[in-house]
Amino acid sequence: MMGIFQYDFMVLGLLAAVFVGLAAPVVGTFIVQRRLALLGDGIGHIALTGVALGFLTGTAPVLTAVVVATLGAVAIEMVRARGRTSGDVALALLFYGGIAGGVLLIYLSPGQSNSTLTSYLFGSISTVAAQDVWVIGGLAAAVLGVVAIFGRELFVLCQDEEVARASGLPVRFLSLLLAVTAALTVVIAMRVVGLLLVSALMVVPVATSQQIMRSFRGTMVLATALGVVATVGGLTSAFYIDVPPGSAIVLIALAGFVLSLAIGRFVRRSRTWESTS
Repeated sequence: MMGIFQYDFMVLGLLAAVFVGLAAPVVGTFIVQRRLALLGDGIGHIALTGVALGFLTGTAPVLTAVVVATLGAVAIEMVRARGRTSGDVALALLFYGGIAGGVLLIYLSPGQSNSTLTSYLFGSISTVAAQDVWVIGGLAAAVLGVVAIFGRELFVLCQDEEVARASGLPVRFLSLLLAVTAALTVVIAMRVVGLLLVSALMVVPVATSQQIMRSFRGTMVLATALGVVATVGGLTSAFYIDVPPGSAIVLIALAGFVLSLAIGRFVRRSRTWESTS
């Protein structure tokens, strides 16, 4: 393990992985509760266009990805809320448009190639620089700050939108806030996990936690812990066995889900036995 810390890029990568592991499952808990598990995938495809736009214009790809992903998240929510197109169709349309726009712009960008595209699609921890870690850390703090301030209201919204509206909560604002927060989370995770796999880190730790925990808060806390374990464990494994870090992170998260099925079944049987004894 100490061998990792001899390399500056791995130290930076581990810091970025911790930030991602903290932020992604927190937002994912709300998204899963609202049955929008594929939202991260849709925003990830849109963010690719933002990355390519950054290369094309000579600006920071992360910042342009934030802008484009945020606008895309708002568009998804507006289409979903108006009800003219179902949520899954709206996501599919943006899937296709986002990935096509990103591929087109990256090939129009001077000096860019397949390797540039691949590094953002599947993650490239070796290219994470110190300034990237500062940006990722700042965005992660913003995401966690939103949840800390509006967590109770977002919980009510995700439980039942009609109840939230009847309670006088600003449903449209909260819905847009959740979508934008998800967009920021996607951008946070793209350098570590990759845009094609980022949704897995938002969903799988939450699904794993739901097998064991009963409460919403307990689910979020355990999912966050599992997210950090998956990102740090996946990055460490990738370093020693020389595999892509994004795939290693997601596979570890999926292994945790499989294990949680057995643990969850045991916990439920124990609770049933205690209630009948």
